[in-house]
Amino acid sequence: MSSFSGDETAPFFGFLGAAAALVFSCMGAAYGTAKSGVGVASMGVMRPELVMKSIVPVVMAGVLGIYGLIIAVIISTGINPKAKSYYLFDGYAHLSSGLACGLAGLSAGMAIGIVGDAGVRANAQQPKLFVGMILILIFAEALALYGLIVGIILSSRAGQSRAD
Repeated sequence: MSSFSGDETAPFFGFLGAAAALVFSCMGAAYGTAKSGVGVASMGVMRPELVMKSIVPVVMAGVLGIYGLIIAVIISTGINPKAKSYYLFDGYAHLSSGLACGLAGLSAGMAIGIVGDAGVRANAQQPKLFVGMILILIFAEALALYGLIVGIILSSRAGQSRAD
């Protein structure tokens, strides 16, 4: 008899949530970086003096992967069935936490990539568009931040299913 307490399949869902947070948010970060990076390269041919100013979308896309990493670490440190009972409620809370953060990061990365690509190309032709592009990028980044906040709230619910 093992010293395992709780539901034996529950950690599967918890670890799946940690993986989903990291994988989906990194997919968003990679897409946003690649798509906006292509725009920066294209714009660099037209106006090379604006390359450093136009790197903002690439940096903002890279931050999305950090959000997924934060949630993955929070989830994985909360899974220790030998120290504390881990039930299906806890696994589902961690799974939903990871999916909330990961899918929000994926969608934000897609938005940042598309806006970053078009924005830096347009900025090369009309420099007055820079502030508008930055505002749109901030709102796209906020989507991932919402997923991070919800993910933290959901992961904090794990462990509250039963009084131990």
